[in-house]
Amino acid sequence: MDSKYYTSLARALSMALHPLVLPLYLVAMLFTQTTFSLFPTGVKWYLGGSVLLYGSIVPMLAVLLLYKIGWLKDLHIHHRRDRLLPLLIGAIAYMLCALVIAKVPQAAFLRKFMLAAALCELFCLVLSTEWKVSLHLTAMGAAVALLVVMNSLGLTQLFGWLIGTVLAAGLLASARLYLGHHNPRQVLVGFLGGFLLTHIALFWL
Repeated sequence: MDSKYYTSLARALSMALHPLVLPLYLVAMLFTQTTFSLFPTGVKWYLGGSVLLYGSIVPMLAVLLLYKIGWLKDLHIHHRRDRLLPLLIGAIAYMLCALVIAKVPQAAFLRKFMLAAALCELFCLVLSTEWKVSLHLTAMGAAVALLVVMNSLGLTQLFGWLIGTVLAAGLLASARLYLGHHNPRQVLVGFLGGFLLTHIALFWL
């Protein structure tokens, strides 16, 4: 197989596990594999719609708008400085999502994860002022931490999902390195940052 195949595969994996797409997987997992599946349909729509709106749609529209007005060089925001404003918007969006979800007391765990996502965005924002960290691996670190905490607290038994997510994180790290978007340190710091911040948020916020 030639390099074009591996490049296409790495790009496809990067898109499939993009930070703006991961919230969709989160909602699908919670509403089919956990006690969230017992919530009334209306509550599910409310929570799922909130995560979709603030975790995916608002940040995506913000990036498109910033690109249209010339504040971003490209839609992939590979340049470190271009990430600052989108990350700030993302952090605010996740905080708003946490506030909206707080109206459903039974969804406190999901609210904490939205706060964890906001912390991850701020973590990347601070680092991006001087250094380029992997946003993809930060998000995957958060996803792995979520599953670790849920399994350790006995909230659900999703060992298969956990193993699959860890493997996906490894493949994604390889893809980002293969494409030359990051070096090993940027990938590792991103993953560990997302993992640790999510642990802190889920246990202490």
